[in-house]
Amino acid sequence: MNKVTYIIVDDERLARVEMKLMMSKFIDFHFVGEASNATAAEMLITTLQPNLIFLDIQMPERSGFDLLSTLPQVPEVIFTTAFDHYAVKAFDLNAIDYLVKPIRHERLVKAIEKVNAKFNSGTSNGHLFIKEGDKIHFITISTIHVIESIGNYARLHFDAQKVFFKRSLNQLEKILDPNLFFRINRSTLINRSFIKKIERLPDGRLTFTLKNDENYIVSSRQSAVFKSQPM
Repeated sequence: MNKVTYIIVDDERLARVEMKLMMSKFIDFHFVGEASNATAAEMLITTLQPNLIFLDIQMPERSGFDLLSTLPQVPEVIFTTAFDHYAVKAFDLNAIDYLVKPIRHERLVKAIEKVNAKFNSGTSNGHLFIKEGDKIHFITISTIHVIESIGNYARLHFDAQKVFFKRSLNQLEKILDPNLFFRINRSTLINRSFIKKIERLPDGRLTFTLKNDENYIVSSRQSAVFKSQPM
């Protein structure tokens, strides 16, 4: 496994120092930066693009959740906080783990084991963090099978859910892996890994049948683009 790059985001300086010291024992993890607030952390993440964030939830002005909602893509996250009543929400968000301060060495070891398992299995993916009313979604990008344009919003289809995301389809297309997502027309992106069957219509257009048996017709222009790409 290549080294996992990580940053520490916590408003308490001593907490950052302690976490950095504890993590220095793990040779496959490379510390690349720290931030004391969400604004500084946002700049750090955008610049350094770490694989992992140790993230405090409660911080002045903007919380850890507020930080995640501003990021185009979210790396893997381990939440750290003194308030264990956040635990259920954190695990609902598909975070790798949740560490309650003061952090015990044995709990950190278990969290690192989870990180290693995820990166070694190749299942570590970018995430999208979405607030939808009182609900919070932390969606693994590879689980999204369809993205639709609805005005200035995008509607994401993943698992058996559909949620609205306050970003345009054009904005999402720029940050998503083109090897994974293919734009079939002006208003729809399809996750290639969910395509079960491809059929040609009499007029030359293609039809994609997904694993959930939904059918999508590809525009003439994008059908030609798709046919020209290596399979």
